[in-house]
Amino acid sequence: MKLIFITIFCFLFILRFDLYSSSTHNKVSLGIDELERMAFSPLKGKRVGLITNQTGVNSKGNKTRSVLFNAKNVNLVSLYTPEHGLDGNELAGKWVSSRIDPLTGLKAFSLYGKTRKPDANMLKGIDTLVFDIQDVGVRCYTYISTMGLCMEAAAENDIEFIVLDRPNPVDGINIEGPPITKDWYSFVGMFPVAFRHGLTVGEIAKMASAEGWLSRKPKLRIIKMKGWKRSMSWDDTGLNWVQTSPNIPRADSCFYYLLSCIPQHVTGVYAGTGTNKPFQNISTNGISSSSLVDALNLNEIKGVKYKPYSDAKHPRRGGVNLEINEDYNGPLVASGLTILKHILEQADEKKIELIPSKKGANSLLYKVYGTEDIGKKSFRDLSINNITKSWKPFLKKYNNLRSKHLLYR
Repeated sequence: MKLIFITIFCFLFILRFDLYSSSTHNKVSLGIDELERMAFSPLKGKRVGLITNQTGVNSKGNKTRSVLFNAKNVNLVSLYTPEHGLDGNELAGKWVSSRIDPLTGLKAFSLYGKTRKPDANMLKGIDTLVFDIQDVGVRCYTYISTMGLCMEAAAENDIEFIVLDRPNPVDGINIEGPPITKDWYSFVGMFPVAFRHGLTVGEIAKMASAEGWLSRKPKLRIIKMKGWKRSMSWDDTGLNWVQTSPNIPRADSCFYYLLSCIPQHVTGVYAGTGTNKPFQNISTNGISSSSLVDALNLNEIKGVKYKPYSDAKHPRRGGVNLEINEDYNGPLVASGLTILKHILEQADEKKIELIPSKKGANSLLYKVYGTEDIGKKSFRDLSINNITKSWKPFLKKYNNLRSKHLLYR
């Protein structure tokens, strides 16, 4: 009897230890972690420039720029920073100045100001450019455009380009949303990928290089992750989330961004940016919150719950507070358009319009959206179902092309 008790006790102890170990260790090893495991051999004897920000950290939370700067066989000589700056605190659209990084003492060249593509002087003496920035899985988020321009600059200056890969926080399976036509290519839409692109930054780099999306093809190397699977949520990775920009403070913010990003770019429509719940509400002046909620509930949009929106600071605004079901991982872009359609139906059509414009109020909307299909008719006649059907041929073609460049299952 005593032997049985001891055996059971030991089994339970081992089981508990195993569960504890699996819950406290990262399941995913990032590109920077793998580079460390290689003892930084790809960088040995080279002068290195690092494109990074506050999201460039290893799985222990150590900043990539510190890791490389302190590595004995790495000569890190300069930094390059995207929109929102080295620390990620600058607001969207605000130009960022170059500065000295207090952590390393190196100059951090801004790539979000007058210069968005590093020139020869900024790259002087560099042998290898390394990219380590966390993307959010959405085409219009500008970090992948910064990567693309830096890849072109590397090719033009005969510099090797290395991507330290990271997970896609909205998974690597689902793709959705409109295509982007050449007329609307911009810094918020540099590559012809789906709005929800379903790729890691390494896969985007591989695809862009192979498919001729760059002005010149760089010497590219991707340091892959270990342990990441396409179906993983961020929680599944075991990694801590680092705020990617002021309005993406949490991993689930990426899903709300998918839902509300397009509506937010309609002049006169607001999506909670600058608050403690960015992209978790959509509103405009002069509409009834309760009427909007009633209309949306009739649509039975999957995966999203609605509550009437109110704001003491802006009492004229009506709209909805949004809650995405925790276990939902279906389409969100079309749901955002449906919410927008109902908002615009209740609003004064003279005050809010969707007329396409290369310059002016709606130029950014169409650069983000990628095509003019939501501006072809009055929003009162807009069929979201027809619009989403029109995406299908592109998404099918894109998915076939994407499959050639996937690095993970």
